[in-house]
Amino acid sequence: MSKHELARIFNELGLLLEIKGENPFKAGAYYKAARTVENLDEDLDDLIQEDRLAAIPGFGKAIVQKILEWKATGTIQYYEELKEALPSGLLDLLRVPGLGPRKIATLYSALKITGLEMLERACQENLLLNLPGFGAKTQAKICAGIEFLKEHRHSFLWAEGIERALRIREHLAAHPQVEEVGIAGDLRRFLPVGNRIDLVVAAQDPHSVRAFCSSPAFRQSLGLNAEGRDPEINMLSFELTGGLKVGLTIVDPDTFPTALLFLTGSAEHTAALQQIAKEKGFTLHSGALQKGQEAILCRDEAEIYQKLGLSYIPPELRENRGEIEAAAAGHLPQLVTADDLQGIFHVHTTASDGVSSLRELVEASIAAGFKYLGIADHSRSAFYAHGLGSEALVRQWAEIDQLNKEYPNFTIFKGIEADILPSGELDYDPETLAKFDFVIGSIHSQFRMTESEMTSRILKAMDNPFLTMLGHPTGRILLERPAYAVDLEAVLDKAARTGVIIEFNANPYRLDLDWQWCRRAKEKGVLIAINPDAHSTGELDLVRSGILFARKGWLTAQDVFNTKTEKEVQDHFRRRRKL
Repeated sequence: MSKHELARIFNELGLLLEIKGENPFKAGAYYKAARTVENLDEDLDDLIQEDRLAAIPGFGKAIVQKILEWKATGTIQYYEELKEALPSGLLDLLRVPGLGPRKIATLYSALKITGLEMLERACQENLLLNLPGFGAKTQAKICAGIEFLKEHRHSFLWAEGIERALRIREHLAAHPQVEEVGIAGDLRRFLPVGNRIDLVVAAQDPHSVRAFCSSPAFRQSLGLNAEGRDPEINMLSFELTGGLKVGLTIVDPDTFPTALLFLTGSAEHTAALQQIAKEKGFTLHSGALQKGQEAILCRDEAEIYQKLGLSYIPPELRENRGEIEAAAAGHLPQLVTADDLQGIFHVHTTASDGVSSLRELVEASIAAGFKYLGIADHSRSAFYAHGLGSEALVRQWAEIDQLNKEYPNFTIFKGIEADILPSGELDYDPETLAKFDFVIGSIHSQFRMTESEMTSRILKAMDNPFLTMLGHPTGRILLERPAYAVDLEAVLDKAARTGVIIEFNANPYRLDLDWQWCRRAKEKGVLIAINPDAHSTGELDLVRSGILFARKGWLTAQDVFNTKTEKEVQDHFRRRRKL
């Protein structure tokens, strides 16, 4: 029973109430509760046991009672009643990009649409064209959204997959016959989205471990079902709740390194390794590295690479995109690490849509060992996120000045996440923009522009001397919303010329700029800022997990802006404004 599950229930409560047409403030209370639960810094169980729930802002009596009910029973009766009152397929419709609760309510009342298949048929028959609030463009957008969902129907986010994989690994490691458990596949290569969880288990007695994994107790504790078997290679396959596929491969400890290598992939990478092995007189397969009929014992993956004349290649680079050639020449990059980070940018406070105060965020950043913090609340056009008007800005700047005096060895930069308007202008006048230390420009509206229009919009914003960083450059929400159409090559070229920093947004739902484009930015000499887009003190640590995906883009400390010292950061800000 995790806080993520409770947050999901509260969020669905808000959605169900909206679909029913209830008071929007009532739905909003549950949305706020979901966001608060998700961003809790303290353990939820501790808050419950210590009777401290009521002290949390936004947790009224009704919310607290529902949390206690969920803790005691595993569900909330009010939630179950709302679900029973409406067809279950309506919640599936919410996964369609651009289809919100009000439109779903219209589809249900007018056309009795209760699921994705019915919605797809209605689009094919042009039944949405004359509905109030719809029309040809909306129908086309919904059709595209359905195709997007179908394309990703069996996919999951890395953060979700690794959480489940770690739980399974913990259970397996507790077995006395198990010597080692490795997470492999897409998760180990840090792909933002995957479609399968792979684990490799080393055991002296694979059959006893296989029996353990097949037991009802093991499967029930982890929510595993739909077991499959392959007796030839000691492989078990399962399906988790929600359709996530899981594969367990049980091997002898001596073959663990090669099995882990092959199950990590990618297929193109291991195929290239097999070719190198062949050229050197070896045979490489998932069971062993061999010279003729003799198996060559390798203690780990690093030794396999060494036998092939290669430097060790980290899993995140194994995509057969030049890493093997670099390893052969001894030119693999020294990838950025969390220890290289000096500070954080793109952090939201309670002044806009964050749940932690400015002081709390400063103190948490200092405790985490950072040297500076860049505050970037939403700008005034982001009314949905309580964007800051002129009076709110003055109050925040005064508070930042005071905190900078209180903490002389720590620097708080005055920033803003300014909307890039459809015209390409930034959401403040030049006089206001000049008062910030840095400005992040982001697209938060009108995503359906043509590629030419969107590219022109962003390039114009990058001409503004007050724009420091381009936030979440493609606007994608993984598995929910595709990226908007934009010519990233042109954007990166402009960044290289102007010194605009490109954000790698470390929020697990974004991870944007995509790793392949991070590498392209590196090649062009464009600086990348790994930003958490944090809305609480707990989310500050997203900058560290973001490092894993930035490494996949071959980034070194020299490529990452927030590895710079406070003085280097200040100097860059000044140079940018003089261009």
